Amino acid sequence: MESKSAGLMIQVLLQPTQERDGQALESLSDNIDAVNVLKADLIKEKSMHEKSEFDSEKDKTKFRQYEDACDRVKNFYREQHERQTVAYNLKARNDFKFKTRARMSIWEAMEKLNTLIDESDPDTSLSQIEHLLQSAEAIRRDGKPRWMQLTGLIHDLGKLLFFYGAEGQWDVVGDTFPVGCAFDKRIIYPDTFKGNPDYNHEIYGTKNGIYTPGCGLDNMMLSWGHDEYLYHIVKDQSTLPAEALAMIRYHSFYPWHTGGAYREFMDDHDYDMLAAVRAFNPYDLYSKSDDVPSAEELKYRH
Repeated sequence: MESKSAGLMIQVLLQPTQERDGQALESLSDNIDAVNVLKADLIKEKSMHEKSEFDSEKDKTKFRQYEDACDRVKNFYREQHERQTVAYNLKARNDFKFKTRARMSIWEAMEKLNTLIDESDPDTSLSQIEHLLQSAEAIRRDGKPRWMQLTGLIHDLGKLLFFYGAEGQWDVVGDTFPVGCAFDKRIIYPDTFKGNPDYNHEIYGTKNGIYTPGCGLDNMMLSWGHDEYLYHIVKDQSTLPAEALAMIRYHSFYPWHTGGAYREFMDDHDYDMLAAVRAFNPYDLYSKSDDVPSAEELKYRH
């Protein structure tokens, strides 16, 4: 068998070359070069956990200055904190299961969002498409994995809820927090929860509420909004890794990933996800002060 194989190989190599297509050979060579470039890029790809570089010279103290925020932001959080109840969250999740709101491509969804200004954000008045492109571009420039770049591009697409049945912005945007247990003091503007019907509830108002320590964040209800909405969509309709799902679901859960709250409910899996969310957070938060990217240029980039 070995000699026959060798003979066959020699016969193939000695075939006449005059009928070969030179243009096809050149095209094949170009394709091989392109593959090698992609392989080289993959080799250079950095770990998700490597420290972000794009924000190394930025003054981080200038971000999330809620005490100096305008009345628009403060009024938003008062309404959100008063209306995010267990009853509302159960209803929202039930509606999610039985409503098809729209079908569109990722870019169509981004363009649809372009008219929304997030009333909860004190750091930017940019359109949503500009923020998404800023996040994805910052992740790309830092050489992070392609799946993480994609996560940066889509992480706020759940804000489409605003156009499809939301009661306002309070059930779409803003920092997230668990419902069904006591509201932690590390949530922004904690005193505004006193107007929430669950605040003094005999169960929901207690430290553990309807949960048990160590139950895992996957088993807790976070306040309904764009993060929860997109998380459930991407979990069912994509092959993104668990780290990407955590980045989407928890990137607005500041009392947890930055404030240290609700750690008693974490399981072993949550500690890995916490590291992933912290790796993603700079690209969501600190990219907002970068130059505005050109949507048209990036849309048609190969």
